[in-house]
Amino acid sequence: MGDQPSYLTPAGLQELEARLEYLRTVRRQEVAERLRLAMEEGGELVENAEYEDAKNEQAFVEGEIMRLESILSNVEIIEADGPKDVVNLGSTVTVKEKGASDREVYHLVGAAEANPQAGRISFRSPLGQALMGRKIGDKVTVKAPDGEIVFEIKAIE
Repeated sequence: MGDQPSYLTPAGLQELEARLEYLRTVRRQEVAERLRLAMEEGGELVENAEYEDAKNEQAFVEGEIMRLESILSNVEIIEADGPKDVVNLGSTVTVKEKGASDREVYHLVGAAEANPQAGRISFRSPLGQALMGRKIGDKVTVKAPDGEIVFEIKAIE
């Protein structure tokens, strides 16, 4: 992540802190127990599939702990108390795609908290970048693999 801050909402910060605590206190011990049991099974460790699988899981857990620690070491909290007439980091934006009848709602967050299926998009994503600094009624164009998509901003919260 480098020196760039990790932008998180207060809820996102709590979520990542809870996940880190879970990995440190629960998953580490579970994986260590798997390793211990696999080693007790005996035989050559080179041929022990359970041991190899547990080692891979341990590497994943430790990597995820390091990733979360890195994110949390340089956090900047997103305050959603700015003006509601302009899209900013932390805004919830309602848009309507040109030619579509349904409206879509997106919450602009930092990359560490982004989850498009849950409506949380990174402010650095193509749509997030297009929305930043815009106002209700503005039309934004996003380049997508299938071509350009035009959205109109209907509401900002």
